[in-house]
Amino acid sequence: MNNTAMNQTDCPEVKVPFPVFFTVGIVSLAENLLVVVAVIRTRNLHSPMYCFMCSLAAFNTIASLSKTWENLMIVFADVGHLKKRGPTETDLDDVMDSLLCMSFVGSISSFLAIAVDRYITIFHALRYHNIMTMQRTGAILGLIWTLCAVLAVLMVKFSDSYFIIICFIVFFIISLAAICFLYVYMFMMARIHARNIARRWGSNMRGALTLTILFGAFVVCWAPFFVHLIIIMVCPLNPYCECYRSLFQLHVVLMMSHALIDPAIYAFRMAELRHTFRKRLFCLKWKL
Repeated sequence: MNNTAMNQTDCPEVKVPFPVFFTVGIVSLAENLLVVVAVIRTRNLHSPMYCFMCSLAAFNTIASLSKTWENLMIVFADVGHLKKRGPTETDLDDVMDSLLCMSFVGSISSFLAIAVDRYITIFHALRYHNIMTMQRTGAILGLIWTLCAVLAVLMVKFSDSYFIIICFIVFFIISLAAICFLYVYMFMMARIHARNIARRWGSNMRGALTLTILFGAFVVCWAPFFVHLIIIMVCPLNPYCECYRSLFQLHVVLMMSHALIDPAIYAFRMAELRHTFRKRLFCLKWKL
């Protein structure tokens, strides 16, 4: 018995019902659009940290939209309304993959920008407004979105190359290490200077803790997908690896769930955003 046959017999692919994909995609899309609108239209939230969080929500919106649209295409193909391997469908699939790559790179870049912003807030509080001006924040966001768009196109265009996959994984690991280092350093310093922090840095450390929770959720939701990429390169035909790959649709649902979880963390941990959400939802109900 060859590997393929054994893999198909022992570890059949786990299928996730389309309504699950669609529900997660639509709910997360609505949640993150609410975050984007809340930050844009509320003056009290026009600060570097909330701008970076708005960018993160926008990337989550792109991820939700792209995966929902991709799953709709799969459903249409299954019922015969689209060709599974037609030239138009292949191009659309490449666009969806490009947007997903852009969302990932943009999300982790936004997390890195937020981590740096929190570091400056805590350890350079007196100079913060001179360092993190809105002009610099805009320039950083412009750089993030430009680089993400370029990298996403390159990743999809050369997706068959292992070099691109390796770069993708290395970027994830390096960014993860840099963000973890900043947060660990901040909390170590917080413990050393506990009394001063209690008087001056309490709210800033609470914000850093909230963002640490957000980043932890990001890692948990995206890590299985990256293990999948590593397995593709390291052991593409091994039956045990194939068993893990058979769970790919579950990994995709978990990856999409990150966009669903973030707004809930915002609402639970951040009073300003929670108040803004209530106000926006109340206005929306009043208009309806």
